[in-house]
Amino acid sequence: MAEKTRIVVLGGGYGGVAAMKKLYKKLKGNSNIEFTLIDRNQYHTLMTELHEVAGSRVDPASVQVSFKRIFSGTRIKVVTDTIQNIDFENKRLLSKNAKYDYDYLIIAAGGDPEFFGIEGIQDNSFTLWSLEDAMRIRTHVEECFRKAACEPDPFERRKLLTFVIAGAGFTGVELAGELAERRRVLCRQYHIEEREVRIIIVEALGKILAMLSDKLRDKAEKYLKKLGVDVYLNSPIFKAEPQCVIIEGGKKIEAATIIWTAGIHGSELTAKLSLTKGQEARGECSYASWEEGIHGMSGCRFEEDEVYLVGKRGRILVNELMQSVDHENVLLVGDILWFVEGGKVLPQIVETALQTAEVAADNIIALVEGKPERRKFKSNYHGFMVSVGSKHAVSNAGGIELSGFFAMALKHLVNLHYLWGLAGLNAVWGYLTHEFFEVKDGRSFVGSHLSAKIPVYWAVPLRLFLGVKWFLEGAKKVGEGWLNPGEGGFFNVDPSKIKIPGVKFGDITSAATAAGEWAGKTAEKAAEAVTAATQAATDAVSSATGAAADAVAAATGAAGGAAPAWGQALVSTDSWLYKIYEWIAQNIIGIHPTVAFFMQIGLVLAEIGIGLALFSGTFTFLAAAASIGLGLMFIISAMGSAELFWYILAALVMMGGAGRGFGLDHWIIPWIKDWWNKRKIAKKTYLYLGEPRD
Repeated sequence: MAEKTRIVVLGGGYGGVAAMKKLYKKLKGNSNIEFTLIDRNQYHTLMTELHEVAGSRVDPASVQVSFKRIFSGTRIKVVTDTIQNIDFENKRLLSKNAKYDYDYLIIAAGGDPEFFGIEGIQDNSFTLWSLEDAMRIRTHVEECFRKAACEPDPFERRKLLTFVIAGAGFTGVELAGELAERRRVLCRQYHIEEREVRIIIVEALGKILAMLSDKLRDKAEKYLKKLGVDVYLNSPIFKAEPQCVIIEGGKKIEAATIIWTAGIHGSELTAKLSLTKGQEARGECSYASWEEGIHGMSGCRFEEDEVYLVGKRGRILVNELMQSVDHENVLLVGDILWFVEGGKVLPQIVETALQTAEVAADNIIALVEGKPERRKFKSNYHGFMVSVGSKHAVSNAGGIELSGFFAMALKHLVNLHYLWGLAGLNAVWGYLTHEFFEVKDGRSFVGSHLSAKIPVYWAVPLRLFLGVKWFLEGAKKVGEGWLNPGEGGFFNVDPSKIKIPGVKFGDITSAATAAGEWAGKTAEKAAEAVTAATQAATDAVSSATGAAADAVAAATGAAGGAAPAWGQALVSTDSWLYKIYEWIAQNIIGIHPTVAFFMQIGLVLAEIGIGLALFSGTFTFLAAAASIGLGLMFIISAMGSAELFWYILAALVMMGGAGRGFGLDHWIIPWIKDWWNKRKIAKKTYLYLGEPRD
């Protein structure tokens, strides 16, 4: 048996996951390859949405996509561990308690905040570079409001209600927008005047969002000011102290909350790796925790043995194949690498991570398969998008500049596109749920229109009533002989017993079709009577109108006597919709009386089944969907009146989980969910509900 080829990806961020998915897609047919992904967490973090967690727009779970959801149904082994060093000579990754051998390695360990050697900034600030960071900010902000509400000292109260964000790039601007919206909610909750709360962006440059055009920058800054955010430009931070930042020139801003978003560099792991760096971070005094790496220490409590000095870290130099310049079998992707293209270093953004991952994966595939071709990196950036709160954004995508509603819609679409490739419908549905269907305080660009809910118990009476109506309709058809095949039995059906409209067998027409045609002719005569009465109104308005009314009433009564069971049909037998149905009835249903009769039985049983399912609250979603489908079929086949509209609309309400309240779905659906999530097909198609099960 041949020795296994071991491919290891270190890091489960955007680049690491993209590289592993491509490697597995291309090499999964080779059973001699082992795939391993190592990350300190059990989940992939949507880093671009962390500001939403920090600002309490969404719950922490909304930015977590577990590796089980991403890789279930594959041979990829996911290891949760923290790698402390790499032995490149022996091809081995080292953690505190384990060793992992590799033949090919992709390092996707990402970046960590860069503090530029500014005195006191790491000790006295929060950062926003992990889910843990976001949750610390989220908790701290609310704690500040809680304390301020009962703080008698005006100076301390002002400090508690001042929030300083250092940096006016993507993260800083997006976080400021979220905190401004959160301010409104917390001010109402703690009875604080909004004017007391200050949110300040401090930027060293003379403009915000330097990567965007002046037009988009102006729109973003204008909206920030509309939200009540102060922007200090040309204000580099010189020093930080507890609850205070000092700007060059000596200006002090007293604030209980300082959030640093002003830069990133290579991760703390790079300080330990014997690889050539393209650039080193400024200063050597950053320190890190074993579990989270480098981050702001405000709000943190660690024992001495839980933190350590990092040393000289940086971004690792790679060639155009994304290989380390030191080892051919070690490739790097994302924020951790240093590569200069066209005189400019690659930016540390998501698109860089995804595109470098594609190149690295392709080149490992070529190495494994022994192919001489190599793929060289060539960037293809599509643009930038920045949200300012939940309702406004600015974007430049493909050279098209947008702002406001359409930019926000585009940002959501881009996120959905990424999530579809990440974990299919499961991840997409999760995003829609968090961003629209369960969002709180109307913090969505469509407000609370999609998140407003009614208690399920209000839908129970409607469910019971709709179920009874369907059951009685089916029982009525049984009484009318819809289940009677005639003297010949089920396999020699009397054609006259077929009551489905439009079905013909040679010269024999079904009873329902004859009745429907007669009703249609009667209705045409009624229409002619109305026309004649209307023309006569020129000479004798009152008498002609009365005569017309009598004629319509008489005609309607005549038609009603022979109309289908649902009342006067909405669709005429002359309409194109009915013609389509008629073709199906004559050429498929009417191919033989036995076929038509079993279709007829199915129709009756469907009505009874829908009724029982709705009444008992069993598989309510499916029963409601069948109710809608059956209602539309009755309308198209000229069997349905306006009454069917409320059947259809009521069924839409049922699809919102009406069976979970006082129905059997309360017990059945959770059991089915657990059973389904264990199926291999569910894992392969990403169609599981929530998290997959082993």
